[in-house]
Amino acid sequence: MKLRVESKRAHVALLHLVVFIFGFTAILGKLIETPSDQLVLWRMLIAAAGIAAFGYLSGIIRKSLWLNAHRYALVGLVIAAHWITFFEAVKVSNVSVTLACMSAATLFTALIEPLAFKRRLHLGELLLGLAVIFGLGLIFSFESQYALGIAYALSSAFLAALFNVLNGTFIRHDNPIRISLVEMISGSLAILLWLAFRGKLGTELFSMPAMDWVWIALLGTLCTAFAFVASVRVMRVLTPFTVSLSINLEPVYGILLALLIFGESEKMSGGFYAGTAVLLAAIFVNARMRAN
Repeated sequence: MKLRVESKRAHVALLHLVVFIFGFTAILGKLIETPSDQLVLWRMLIAAAGIAAFGYLSGIIRKSLWLNAHRYALVGLVIAAHWITFFEAVKVSNVSVTLACMSAATLFTALIEPLAFKRRLHLGELLLGLAVIFGLGLIFSFESQYALGIAYALSSAFLAALFNVLNGTFIRHDNPIRISLVEMISGSLAILLWLAFRGKLGTELFSMPAMDWVWIALLGTLCTAFAFVASVRVMRVLTPFTVSLSINLEPVYGILLALLIFGESEKMSGGFYAGTAVLLAAIFVNARMRAN
């Protein structure tokens, strides 16, 4: 019994480390000077290599990657677009605005899930959606100078909700690590085609500031490959409510980190923090609703 309790505590600690790492992703996006599409290409390539190494060395991936690859590949495109719009939001606004608006993924998930799982939309989900809209309205009214960043962040939030719901249907029938590997590969190929179309598939792809290589390597290994594998691991021990509640702390960790690292550029108005508080309250209520 004691070993079981200690194991659970260890997994809770690991989960919070993963959430902290997720929050740190936006910090890296602000530090990296490389354009978002090139940044995401390298992130997905590094993550694919890390996930493949773990999946094959551990024996978790046993099926051919071609099985259902067409379905997972489409989601890979959504993930690539989600990350590109996320980093664009960070670059044109700041970390605080981006992470606060990303909380809208809760609203989009509440609207998309009933369609994907063929169930009715619950009254609680509608009320939750209204609360999220109110919180976003507060943020926009006080921080309208970041309108473009808010637009990018909301687009990223919608795409995040879409791929999470789709992956939720896939994971019932397949290994999440295998699914993610296909998604990382397809996302990388899609961005390569996009860069080729724009005539950017040349030496500039490798011409990045020295520190960008360090930050991108950290982003691809620690913030993507490791964080994903660890998040899958903790879900085998902890309840969905514990996982959901903890992941909702990502904006809190990220905004606090941004204040510590970037200082004045991340200090926002009282209206922004009021709107963010409404958003966080909504996603915590959502976690509680899903646990019951």
